[in-house]
Amino acid sequence: MSALPTPAPQIDVVVPVHDEAAVLEHSVRRLHRFLSAELPLTWRIVVADNASTDATAAIAERLRDELTGVELLRLERKGRGRALRAAWSASHARVVCYMDADLSTDLRGLLPLVAPLLSGHSDLAIGTRLAHGARVVRSPKRELISRAYNRLLHAALRARFSDAQCGFKAVRRDVLDGLLENVRDDGWFFDTELLVLAQRRGLRIHEVPVDWIEDPDSRVAIVRTAIEDLRGVARLAAASQVARFMGVGVVSTIAYALLFLLIRSPLGAGAANALALAVTAVGNTAANRRLTFALRGRAGLVRQHALGALVYLLTLGLTSAALAVLQGLDARPPRALELAVLVGASAAATITRFVALRSWVFARRRRTPVPAPSSSLNRA
Repeated sequence: MSALPTPAPQIDVVVPVHDEAAVLEHSVRRLHRFLSAELPLTWRIVVADNASTDATAAIAERLRDELTGVELLRLERKGRGRALRAAWSASHARVVCYMDADLSTDLRGLLPLVAPLLSGHSDLAIGTRLAHGARVVRSPKRELISRAYNRLLHAALRARFSDAQCGFKAVRRDVLDGLLENVRDDGWFFDTELLVLAQRRGLRIHEVPVDWIEDPDSRVAIVRTAIEDLRGVARLAAASQVARFMGVGVVSTIAYALLFLLIRSPLGAGAANALALAVTAVGNTAANRRLTFALRGRAGLVRQHALGALVYLLTLGLTSAALAVLQGLDARPPRALELAVLVGASAAATITRFVALRSWVFARRRRTPVPAPSSSLNRA
């Protein structure tokens, strides 16, 4: 009679490592003792070795053989993000999480980290060293760099989470489908990119203030990592909804101006403005639907274009009013001034147009959380 298959654990705890032979055994044994004694959930530890050149892999193999619930994933290419991507993609657990090999974060924060995910309350959870209630011991230099980096994320990417870099995060496995493949970075910026993309998709991010002590033997190359992170921030900023909306707007404005100049003489300023706006509004809605808000298929297409027509009426009202004021001041204004006033009035409506498109025309319906199935909490 064949043995029954082992059920998937509720939690996969991934420890990404690269040349961590000095601390790996102590950290994994400490983590294993804590999970065995303190976590009322089924769990597994996955040591994700990304291209270590020291004795890391051999130590991890020995730990796997000696300790129940410890597995080894070996990758031949370096990159913390690459290791997390591989381990999380292969997992069948309900929640996947990770922590740095030095275990700088107090392990007592693990249950508060994963509990909201198991209950269905949140989609991702992060440990934060910058929120009220966190207790942190680290050098002023690291403190300054961390706070400056997160301020940059708030300003450039409109991030609403407080700490992108803390190596203590968890994600519901089901929300990774459709999200993980869009994360391009395979290094240290992986965390930040994952959080930014999750926020842009409206996923719920739970924060847990943690106790954290700096590892004086940290292997992070601060300057190189900072440069790579800045490149990642610039890439995400360029791919933001606002940037894509502005790009579509520039192209639409050029098309509007050319069309207006082409039909101005036979139709007159008012009719030319209305027709040029109508034609470019259809193209603008279609382009924003696909490029800015990443919507595909025909679902909701007619409704979205109908609502886009109402947004067009708003722009038409503003431009027509501006044109009327100009003609009241000068019955026959220069063609260049006429066009400049119309483009300026259209630009004034841009903020309103973006808000209307995002919150009304292309608003995604919020999904109702599905209650997690009840299960007994067995200790591994």
